[in-house]
Amino acid sequence: MPKAFLDTNVLAYAADCSLPDKQSRARSLLRELAENSTGVVSTQVLQEFYVTATKKLGIDPLQAKDMVRAFGHYEVVTITPGLIGEAIDCSLLAQLSFWDALIVVAAESARCSQLWTEDLNDGQIIRGVRVRHPF
Repeated sequence: MPKAFLDTNVLAYAADCSLPDKQSRARSLLRELAENSTGVVSTQVLQEFYVTATKKLGIDPLQAKDMVRAFGHYEVVTITPGLIGEAIDCSLLAQLSFWDALIVVAAESARCSQLWTEDLNDGQIIRGVRVRHPF
């Protein structure tokens, strides 16, 4: 089964009680990818989630830490200097922000066929990875 990369916003919506429709969809997607062992995140995503959860969602830091630990059951791509270099190239060639490009190259490095995010255009293919809008 093809692997799918999860952007920070999917994890954040799964924790956000103020948007029940998006929370339900995000949780369903997380559950499906966990059951099929096809979900992938990166160290960048885990870090961004912690900051979003504590600063924007008001989640207690220790609870957010537990959530980060739980998301670690997905395959985790470690951001390396090599990936940073690839992201710089991707950001220039695809005209993406550096941070979005880093997500794309992390997904590519894990051989994901899909990237679940609301930050890029649904259906767009970047470096062989198809963008899917989860909501």
